[in-house]
Amino acid sequence: MPAPAIVYYGDDFTGATDTLGTAARAGLRALLFLKTPDAARLARTGPLDVLGIAGAARAMGPEAMQAELAPVAALFRSLGARVLHYKTCSTFDSAPHIGSIGAAVRALRTAVEQPWTAIVGGQPNLGRYCLFGNLFAAAGAGGEVFRIDRHPTMSRHPVTPMDESDLRAHLGRQGLADVRSIPFTAAVQGPDALGNALQRALQAPFSDAGTGAVLFDVAEAPQLASIGQVLWAQARNATLLAVGPSSVVGALATALGPHLADAQPGAPRVTPAQGPVLVLAGSLSPVTARQVAAARSFDTVWLDAPLLAQRNAAALERHAQDIARGLAGGRNVLACTRPSEQQLRPTTELDAQALARAGGDLLAAVLAMAPLRRVGIAGGDTSSHGVQALDAWGLSYAADMGAGASLCRVHSDDAALDGMEIMLKGGQMGSNDVFEHLVHGIA
Repeated sequence: MPAPAIVYYGDDFTGATDTLGTAARAGLRALLFLKTPDAARLARTGPLDVLGIAGAARAMGPEAMQAELAPVAALFRSLGARVLHYKTCSTFDSAPHIGSIGAAVRALRTAVEQPWTAIVGGQPNLGRYCLFGNLFAAAGAGGEVFRIDRHPTMSRHPVTPMDESDLRAHLGRQGLADVRSIPFTAAVQGPDALGNALQRALQAPFSDAGTGAVLFDVAEAPQLASIGQVLWAQARNATLLAVGPSSVVGALATALGPHLADAQPGAPRVTPAQGPVLVLAGSLSPVTARQVAAARSFDTVWLDAPLLAQRNAAALERHAQDIARGLAGGRNVLACTRPSEQQLRPTTELDAQALARAGGDLLAAVLAMAPLRRVGIAGGDTSSHGVQALDAWGLSYAADMGAGASLCRVHSDDAALDGMEIMLKGGQMGSNDVFEHLVHGIA
């Protein structure tokens, strides 16, 4: 079987499905596995251009990340792929003690041949831009663009607040002490100029051969084509580790070639749901709050977040029965952890990880009572734990739900789950009416 061109690991499930959608819309054969696949599973899957693995490293400490990523490195080496992509959030929110991008690089570096790591700093279709090494991000779809350390949400993230806009300094705290920056002005001039800029950046030896990196600015989407051509030329000579959001795969897709001619123009349409829809909104972000407010086709079940975070079995059972009762009656249900429109920030007493794990337990309990054909989950950690609670092994791309959100098809050996459609959406992603689109489709 031919090797995939790219193997990627998503540090959370929502980002992993965004990369899956990016690859599929580019005409590449792509599949996202929910854990590192074995040889038997790969043989049944067939040829792929892009093989993804969904993980939860964003919520792990460095030691746990090392254990999590070791099988990914081994799989990459065994397959003979050219690019190993560590997929981060487009806002690069991470810290030395949790979700460390530096720890990920150290865990994966030995799997590749190139003595440096490529970092792609922006994803314009999500309103993420990198200029002269500094990261900027829009506040919601089409919202005002802020320097990341002044972003109204990401600068106050409850776990990994972004208090530094210079990605070189931000990653330096995580152990990547020698990150060299190539400004967007080089990419604007095309791949030849960008390739020359890269060669100049690589001339001097890195202070640490294991963690040296080159950061590519991205100010506009057309620059990704030049970045992709330059990175693919490097990867063809020697395997390459690339770090960054889904724009890494978007950039490389322009250079990969043979299957792009078979791509169909546009994206598959989101058809209306067949049967009731469940949305589990575990995100506490203001963007998700606006989406909850706009969800007029749902009965809302307000979840007792503190009790769920404490893993209170009686509360979980009560909520699961309430939700399943509504779904069995043919109604769409929105299960929401936000108790009111006024609570725009999580309380310091709430254990976000425990709440996300409880969300996964809740989803599994509801589906056991009321099997469904379409589900949506809002929140990165909630999505990760929600999918991990299902008896499923993979996801394939079904349709585009808007920037940063894909509708996927579940692959499972359980006939009740196989073929179920699921949308995983980060707290900052999606239009205000994304939950309504999940019910009524997108024309």
